[in-house]
Amino acid sequence: MVIEIDKNSGFCFGVVNAIKIAEQSLGINNELYSLGDIVHNGAEIQRLQNLGLKTISRKEYFCLKNCKVLIRAHGEPPETYEYATKNNITLIDATCPVVLKLQKRIKTSYLDGEKENGQIVILGKKGHAEVTGLRGQTSNNAIVVNTIEDLDQVDFERPITLYSQTTMPISEFVAFSEEIKKRAKNPASVTIKDTICRQVSNRVPRIKKFIKNHDLILFVSGKKSSNGKFLYSVCEKNHPHAKFISNKEDLKEKWFEGVVKIGICGGTSTPSWLMEEIAYTIKTKFDTHLPLNI
Repeated sequence: MVIEIDKNSGFCFGVVNAIKIAEQSLGINNELYSLGDIVHNGAEIQRLQNLGLKTISRKEYFCLKNCKVLIRAHGEPPETYEYATKNNITLIDATCPVVLKLQKRIKTSYLDGEKENGQIVILGKKGHAEVTGLRGQTSNNAIVVNTIEDLDQVDFERPITLYSQTTMPISEFVAFSEEIKKRAKNPASVTIKDTICRQVSNRVPRIKKFIKNHDLILFVSGKKSSNGKFLYSVCEKNHPHAKFISNKEDLKEKWFEGVVKIGICGGTSTPSWLMEEIAYTIKTKFDTHLPLNI
């Protein structure tokens, strides 16, 4: 048997950058607040908690004063920065550069669109941290859509500019773009802005290619990761023997019976060290003759 870890899996740049910034700050001060989970992976959060990182909710944040708080890769709305200024909170901003650029684009678009009675529509998951930050650039006036029914909130007689949360599937963005153009009274007044991060979206064809070469697929992800759930659904649809696991304790010996090639992959919030730990566990616990290809 052979174990192979997908080299294209693991943290995206934004998450790598946020964790690096957190580790640097914790190296100077052994305590730091993170506004929300820095990454949707329990094992990685626990590792950082051991270094002094403390995750807080937005409600807890708006009760703090005189401290340091990390802004994770998802970004934050303007009110978060305004509160920090008034309450002597030092913000360590680890917003992903792609998200930060999108926030600025949406803010400019919103201010320009006000002159023409326009609307900002954002394709994304309601309540997702990135979407909260994006909507905040429009004084919370942007319309967030995630289902076709959500489009009933849009006034199709007014100009529309469509943006997307950076991690949404391209197929969904295309479908919503076409539906909005079809419903618009004046299709020429509809502006489509493809703001999906290709580093994330390109993982779909790459993971499809990777799983073809293995008898068993172990997809490693935190249960709260939206990206993990989506990429695992891709594995499930394209491979008859795909298993979702969050840690080495989820492994079951019966999965490895008669298996020749094992593929390990994960989402944008899956740490490489965790996939390597799982590969090592399989080799040492279930078959001491398994060669590792990491």
